[in-house]
Amino acid sequence: MTTDLTMLTWTALLTTVLPFLYVTGLSISPNGFQWGLGNRATPFVGEPAWGLRARRAHANLVENLLPFAALVLIAHVAGKANATTALGAEIFFWSRIVYTAIYIAGLAPWRTLVFAVGQTGMFMILLQILG
Repeated sequence: MTTDLTMLTWTALLTTVLPFLYVTGLSISPNGFQWGLGNRATPFVGEPAWGLRARRAHANLVENLLPFAALVLIAHVAGKANATTALGAEIFFWSRIVYTAIYIAGLAPWRTLVFAVGQTGMFMILLQILG
């Protein structure tokens, strides 16, 4: 498997595992476990701030997974995958790990800067496809 596809696989795994972080925040909150098992008819009050940030980090990752996956798969199918696309995919994946940690910790403006680094990785792949 190419580096690009490996990074896509790891990004999909991160997307799958990340909800466990904010579910943990709900579970340790007073009445959070019961709320999670219920119908969720009312909004949960009392979720820790880091849990809310983890939820937003996950939503942001989901939003970016589709374009990243599309670029990696297009490069692979078109025969454009090379060292530059591999580096772009690695930059994207590792920036998402750092982004998640920074977002959960609440370290602004670093979150935005790391997000931009990840986007740069996607643009590296795009440029190889278009070039």
